[in-house]
Amino acid sequence: MIKENLAEVERRISEAAARCGRKRDEITLVAVSKTKPVSMIEEAMEAGVLDFGENKPQELRDKYGLLPGNLRWHMIGNLQRNKVKYIIDKVVMIHSVGSLELAETIEREAEKHQLVIPILLEVNMAREASKGGVMPEDAQRLAAEVAKFPHLSVRGLMTIAPMVERAEENRVHFRNLRNLSIDISSKNIDNVAMCELSMGMTGDYEIAVEEGATLIRVGTGIFGERDYTKTAGI
Repeated sequence: MIKENLAEVERRISEAAARCGRKRDEITLVAVSKTKPVSMIEEAMEAGVLDFGENKPQELRDKYGLLPGNLRWHMIGNLQRNKVKYIIDKVVMIHSVGSLELAETIEREAEKHQLVIPILLEVNMAREASKGGVMPEDAQRLAAEVAKFPHLSVRGLMTIAPMVERAEENRVHFRNLRNLSIDISSKNIDNVAMCELSMGMTGDYEIAVEEGATLIRVGTGIFGERDYTKTAGI
C-alpha cells in the first residue's frame, strides 16, 4: 500500500510542479510518520523516502534510535520548551518555531551540543485560535530577533493551513506566506535566508507546490488514516 501511495503522491507533486514551471527536485517530500510503527517507516524507506516528520519529541527520539542513521528527521509539531533536549541532536530541521522563548531554548540546547540548527518560523497565516505560530505582522520582528542566536539558522517559514473542504481555499494562505517570505528576504537580515517554505499537507499539497512550497508534509496520503487509539508500535 505504501509503495503505491507514494507513487501516486510523487505523480501529483510532479504534475503540480510542471503546471507552474518548477522542477520536481525543488520540492522535498516529508513523510509524516506520527503514530505509525517502525515497520511502516521501513516500508517507506524501501520506496526511497529519507525525510520523515514527527509531531511529538519523544516519539521522534524513540524512532531515531531504532532506524538507520541516514534518515533525515524533521520536527514539525508543537514543540514544548522542556522537550527540546530530546530532539536537538537528532533533527535536520525544526519547522515549528513560533516564539522567541522557544528559539531561546533551542539556542541553549544547541550550544550544549555545539550545533547550528536550521529552523523555520511558524506563521499563523489564517489567524486560527487553535493553531500556534506568530502572526504574519510579527514574523519579520521575530526573524530579526532569532537571527541574533549563533546556534540557529533561520531558513524560511512554515504554516499549517486550515482544514477545508476544497483545497483551493488554502491557496490564499500559501500565497501570502510566500509573499511574506519575499518581504523578509528583502530586508537582508544577517543569518536569515528565506530559502524554504514548509506548507501543504495531504489535502492541499498540490496547491502548496503551485504556490512555491519547498517542503510538503504528507502523512495520510502515504501511510493511510491514523488510529490514535493505538500506540505507535515502536
